[in-house]
Amino acid sequence: MTAKRAVFLAAAAMLFQPALVAAQGYPVKPVRIIVPFPAGGGTDLMARTLGDKLGAALGQSFLVDNRSGAGGALGTDLAAKAAPDGYTLLVSSSSALVIGPNLMRKAPYDPLRDLAPVILISSSPNVLVVHPSVPAKSVKELIALAKRRPGALNYASNGAGTLSHLTAELFKLRGGFEIVHVPYKGAPPAVIDTMAGNVSLLFSAYPTVSAQVKSGRLRALAVTSTNRASIAPDLPTVAETLPGFDSSQWWGMFGPAGMPPAVVSRLNAEMQKALSMADVKKRLAADAADPIGGSAADCSRFLRADFEKWRKVIQDAGVSPN
Repeated sequence: MTAKRAVFLAAAAMLFQPALVAAQGYPVKPVRIIVPFPAGGGTDLMARTLGDKLGAALGQSFLVDNRSGAGGALGTDLAAKAAPDGYTLLVSSSSALVIGPNLMRKAPYDPLRDLAPVILISSSPNVLVVHPSVPAKSVKELIALAKRRPGALNYASNGAGTLSHLTAELFKLRGGFEIVHVPYKGAPPAVIDTMAGNVSLLFSAYPTVSAQVKSGRLRALAVTSTNRASIAPDLPTVAETLPGFDSSQWWGMFGPAGMPPAVVSRLNAEMQKALSMADVKKRLAADAADPIGGSAADCSRFLRADFEKWRKVIQDAGVSPN
């Protein structure tokens, strides 16, 4: 039995040796980072900053390939169907990875099955703002007002199915009240109409409304992350009133399912180093984002939990899939 076991282990070692050797020499050619959003946006700039760090550390070019369309679905699908050799990566956001697939009648990819998590890059909370005429100066007062006047308040969103929309739906579900949804085509018109008082409140990315909050044209009540945000440490969280409430935009790096574990580990290790660098933190802070990091397994667990959370919100709120 001992001899047979030795033969088996030797055979197994020979079977996995090519993949191990390839991983140790990785990368031996340029690596493509697919960004499923247009050039110049936050995800694109984040990917380019991190790609430069990976290139300097690993001695090969990490080139960003912008493949925008269908809310990030086109580029994400392209990455999911690429060869799982570590030479095609994906930097994408929760919009394309957990919200979009849950809103499609038939998504072209399954992020839980078709992608190999590498690392969580960063996250950024939304901020709850109201028009100054709304007689509520805290989340608790706003919920009480909505319950006293069911259906009288309304909220703007960046569009049906966006994070701003679903965050408000989660707020309604957790708070147990009803407010009317008014969808817009993007953040600028939603912010403008909230400032004008045509709608009562809005969940928005902090950089989009920070100037209006500072000028007093909008009143910020809370951020939507579990912990207070570094960009606005004096603002309470919604979770301080509704325990467990969390709705943050997040970004991660992934590859096609089946990537060699040693390649994933090497990328994860280099990304951890990059996320600790001052200039990377500065780049993330420009989008009110904080670095996360952690292992590939951490990323996988988070992806599954967030996917299920938004699936349930979409189902419970009766949001129709596209």
